[in-house]
Amino acid sequence: MKKYTIGIDIGGTKCAVILGKAQIREQGLEGFILDRIAFNTESGKGPDYIIGNICSSINRIIDGNAIDKDEIAGIGISCGGPLDHIRGIIMNPPNLPGWNSINIVKIIESVFHIPTYIQNDANACALAEWKLGAARGCNNVIFLTCGTGMGAGLILEGKLYNGTCNMAGEIGHIRLTDYGPVGFGKAGSFEGFCSGGGIAQIAKMKFLEKLQMGEDTELCPNLASMEQLNAKSVAMAAEKGDSLAKEIYKISGHYMGVVISILIDILNPEVIVIGSIYERSKDLLWPSIREVVEQEALEQSRNSCRIVPAELGNNIGDYAALLVAFQGGRLYE
Repeated sequence: MKKYTIGIDIGGTKCAVILGKAQIREQGLEGFILDRIAFNTESGKGPDYIIGNICSSINRIIDGNAIDKDEIAGIGISCGGPLDHIRGIIMNPPNLPGWNSINIVKIIESVFHIPTYIQNDANACALAEWKLGAARGCNNVIFLTCGTGMGAGLILEGKLYNGTCNMAGEIGHIRLTDYGPVGFGKAGSFEGFCSGGGIAQIAKMKFLEKLQMGEDTELCPNLASMEQLNAKSVAMAAEKGDSLAKEIYKISGHYMGVVISILIDILNPEVIVIGSIYERSKDLLWPSIREVVEQEALEQSRNSCRIVPAELGNNIGDYAALLVAFQGGRLYE
């Protein structure tokens, strides 16, 4: 009997191997994750070193839980793109230097002889929130990563949508203004305005404006500390009442509302789930988002769509990797 699944979450900073049950129960997540091994990626050491660590961690988790490989239904891999989920190839993602056309699915299957599947991390997180989180019971779902970068996973008519060449959901690349913070290699892009890296860029720009006008700001007391600005430090300052920090989040929320309005009008989703920064700083972003959505999105469509924070929190990467195995093997159907 296939009792278990294994998830592999590959990130630029950390990786994790997760052991889960080969079933999802409607009553919730209790007991779904059984064990987990995490380690630093050490991306500079290249793919062979990292894949070696992944394989040794899989062996440790199998041996440590006294599992026979025949009991494992599938292995799911969640990794930043670009990648080809059909051929199982990771194609040089920016956070994994040296990963040029690495056929990781073939490698893992050749070692463990277990069906293995892969999805980019935005798609994987969309699956997790759809089956286990804030989008349970919905057929049309958009998941926005809203982390270091900005991407989307799309569940349309009850199926994960990958697009013609696996590039669906790369909304961070959409240009919103001719000039502005850079994200996804493009100035003024959605990722530039609304990701963690983008919020940091807005903060630095606004600080320099104040500095040039001879104005002081509590957010950043001097030029030397400007490089320490990031989405978290700006959010903390905003929560303490710093007016500049609140303005920065208002700007980001405005542009997030612009893109959400477009998504609502084009795809008519039941729910848009937003992770990471929105999950932690909804109170700072939501007023601006709501204002724009109420002005821009079609009334019938916006009234049919909930905009909610992700529910799975810091564990979303673990659930996402396991759900790739479920989606690949259709274990939840």
